[in-house]
Order: sequence, then C-alpha cells, then structure tokens
Amino acid sequence: MMHRFLLCLLLLVWLVFSGPRAFAESLEDKPNLIIIFTDDQGYGDLSCFGGKHVYTPNIDQMAKEGARLTSFYVAAPLCTPSRAALMTGCYPARIDMDVPSSLEIKMKHIPPGRKMPVCLEGDGRGLNPKELTIAEVAQSAGYKTGMFGKWHLGDQPEFLPTRQGFEEFFGIPYSHDMQPKHPRQKFFHFPPLPVLEGEKVIELKPDADLLTRRITERAVDFIERNKDDPFFLYVAHPLPHGPLAASPQIKKEYAEQLKVNGAGKPGIFPTTIYEIDWSVGEVLKTLKEQGIDENTIVWFTTDNGPAGGKGSAKPLSGKKGSTLEGGQRVPTVIRWPRGIPAGSDSDKLTTAMDILPTFAKLAGAQLPEDLVIDGKDILPTLVEGAQSPHEYFFYAHWGILEAVRWRSWKLRIVDGKEALYDLDKDIGEKKNVAANHPEIVEELKAAMRGFEEEMEASVRPAGMVENPVPLTK
Repeated sequence: MMHRFLLCLLLLVWLVFSGPRAFAESLEDKPNLIIIFTDDQGYGDLSCFGGKHVYTPNIDQMAKEGARLTSFYVAAPLCTPSRAALMTGCYPARIDMDVPSSLEIKMKHIPPGRKMPVCLEGDGRGLNPKELTIAEVAQSAGYKTGMFGKWHLGDQPEFLPTRQGFEEFFGIPYSHDMQPKHPRQKFFHFPPLPVLEGEKVIELKPDADLLTRRITERAVDFIERNKDDPFFLYVAHPLPHGPLAASPQIKKEYAEQLKVNGAGKPGIFPTTIYEIDWSVGEVLKTLKEQGIDENTIVWFTTDNGPAGGKGSAKPLSGKKGSTLEGGQRVPTVIRWPRGIPAGSDSDKLTTAMDILPTFAKLAGAQLPEDLVIDGKDILPTLVEGAQSPHEYFFYAHWGILEAVRWRSWKLRIVDGKEALYDLDKDIGEKKNVAANHPEIVEELKAAMRGFEEEMEASVRPAGMVENPVPLTK
C-alpha cells in the first residue's frame, strides 16, 4: 500500500513540475478543435494586432486568455492553395494545388508558360479525395466533424467537404463574388451562387449580408448538439473578401458602439470585421454555456493577406497575391485554457500546415507511416515556448517559388532580382542587405533549389473530373 502511495505521489509531482505539455498529454479527455478561418484579412486587421481601424473585442479577449502567434504563415497568398495546405498539412506544390482553381484565376496575372483558362461553368479540378484531410484525421480518432462556410477546394460532388471527412456541411462551394455580376463574368460564365446542405443545392443567390450570421448559427448549433462527444469544427467565413457585407443588426450595433467608445473607424470594412468578431464571441460563449470551454482549442486565422485598400497588413509589406510578408504572414490567435498559457505571445515560425499533425497527436490519431506532409507538431512551441520545428519556410505564388525564410533571414527572388531581409530588424522588408551577406544568399538559394527538386520528384496529383457540371444543374 505504501509503495502504491509513493508511486502516486511521484506521478503528481511529475505532473506539477513537468509543465503544461506533460499535463495536457496526461488528460484522458481529447480536446475539441475549432478552426475559424476568414478570407482576405490582413495582419493588421485585428485590434489586438495593432489595427486602429477595426474593433475586435472578442478576439482581443481571446488573445488575453490564450496566445497571439505573430509569425504564423499560410502556405500561399491565395485562397485555394492556402486552404488545401490547411486541410492536408502539405505545401500546395506537393499536392498539385499550387495554382488556383480555374474559377479563381485572374486573366491578367497568368505567368509565362501557364495555359489560358477556358470559359467554365464548373471546375473539374479540386483537392484529390485520396489526400488525407484534417477532418479525416479527426474521424479516425472518433471525432464528430462539421464545416460551415466557404470551401473552395473543388465544386464537383467528388471534391465537396462531405467527401473529404466532414459529416456535416452548410455553405458555399467557392467565393461569394463568383456569380453572374462578377467583373469577369464574360470569361467564366458564372452560374448563380449555390448554397449547399451536404451535397444538395438548397438555395441560389444568398443574401451576402446574412452569410456571417447564418454560418455562425449553424456552428453554434453543431457545438450544442455535439457537446458530449469530441468534435472538430471548421468555420470558414467568406468575408472580408469582397463584396463586403454585414447584417442589419451588426450595422446598427457597430454604429452605436462608435458613438460610445470611438474604437474602430466607420465604414463597411470595419463593420464586416466587427461581425466576424461577434461570431467568434458567439462561439466562445456557447463553449462556456455547454461546459466544454476548458478543453476546446479555438484557432483563429485567415487564408491570406488583405486584397486591396480596405484591409491592412501593417507593419508588413505586401498583400494578397504577394510573397512579401503581408501576403502570407497572417493574424492568428489560439485559445486553449487547459494547455495554452494565458496572455502569451509566440514569434516562433509556425504555419497552417502544422495544425493537422499537432491535432493528430492531441487526438491520439495515427497518421499513415508512408504519408509525407510538411507540417510539424508545434505543441511544444505553443505550450512550452520551444523553438520552431521548421528550419525553412518556402513562399510560392502561382506555383512559382519566390522566397524562403531561415531563422530571421528571408531571401526573395522575383524576376531575377534578389533581396535579403533580416525580419527581426526589418519586418516591413524595406532594406535589402543581400550585398552584405553573400554567403547567406547562396545558402538560401541552395535551399530553394532543393525544395523545388523535392516537390517535382514527389508531387501527388490533384483531383480531376472530366466534363464538370455546375452544381446548379
């Protein structure tokens, strides 16, 4: 009996002094995971990231109770490749998703050597159903899975969320501007925007003003119905991608708060952001009401930098479509009361590709031994402040490798022009110091060549459907 008592005492001492990671790994309950993913939101488009033009009290409180990740990257500065990397833990080049879907292509930005897109009413290309998604990882560990919002990884039935590990889906197959009034309608012949319930079209031409609210209501309902089971919830807001929109209730509420405290600026963009913040607040409130707040990971981030003049990437340079920091370093907040130290910041290099392997470990899921992914388990970085597991991070646009980061150094090569930046001293990429550090330039150029060779040798094909048909037909 005394021997057993001493063993229990030693175990208790070990848990107390081994830090949050050991404590988290000792828990029997699997943590829930919620990813809230917005569209075209810049690094400076949260007030907790320095934005003065927006007011985001719920996300600010989330940061106080969790952590800001200030060097968090998405794998591409465009929608589809970025989302493919999030879902699979892979660089887009590895899974043949490094060029946007045909529906997303902008004619004037086609690089040399790329084919002109044909006029389409549906897209035959999408995320290969053979790829392992984070939703399928969750399912393998006994999780309920649901997605609400914008998918944009293929609009044919073979590519929809319900074929990629999600038991429930409500939302739109691609961006909400892809419909007959789109400026490039003459090239693409967009049909009316469909709303899907599972794989069934239930509505056409939804009111954009109500998208955030409807998605939020479905997310809240999913939490309430699955509170007694571990779950993975993916909330993919179509906004603040244009055209900007917000519900009548939020427009009124935001106008009133401007009069009360003066935080934020007037206009439809900050109003749109305010409604996204409201949505986050509704999710967090529901978790507390259902008694599952302590062991639910909520991960808030976005797919790429701001699209135009409304959003802000400050203090970064660049925007959506650019491999400057503002195109791929995105505002990120993570909250997990049971594992993440409250009020902490991490400037360690982390990526959206890391969510899959990190979550797999927490959920007790076994990844296939022969599966090659690029994401890393960043749990020690998040809960213990350990160094980033990434030696390099590679930036690509339109399938063209343009930059690499190593520690604080970033080498960017565009149109044959080389630029080296020390991001610790020059986060805005204003001072090219390549001439002062030729040895670092050569080392990073070699790393880029190695990355390209690896991707070319190991690329896995995207999914393809012959004779694609619009969902509306």
